[in-house]
Amino acid sequence: MRMFLGMILGALLLGCGMYVYDSMQTSSVANGEVATTNRTIVNWDVAKADWDALRDRAHKDWVRISSK
Repeated sequence: MRMFLGMILGALLLGCGMYVYDSMQTSSVANGEVATTNRTIVNWDVAKADWDALRDRAHKDWVRISSK
């Protein structure tokens, strides 16, 4: 049980850490005159589209299953 909790906590920390890192790379403070061209690690637009598609499909499947 502790192992699974640790895995979930590690995944959450990794996701939050990548979000903070990427938000610092694309902020106006980080993109000043002396900043090098940095790209974000995660393509958040694609991740959001995939998440929305997964959520919509799960909702449609739930409605289909629960209507039986």
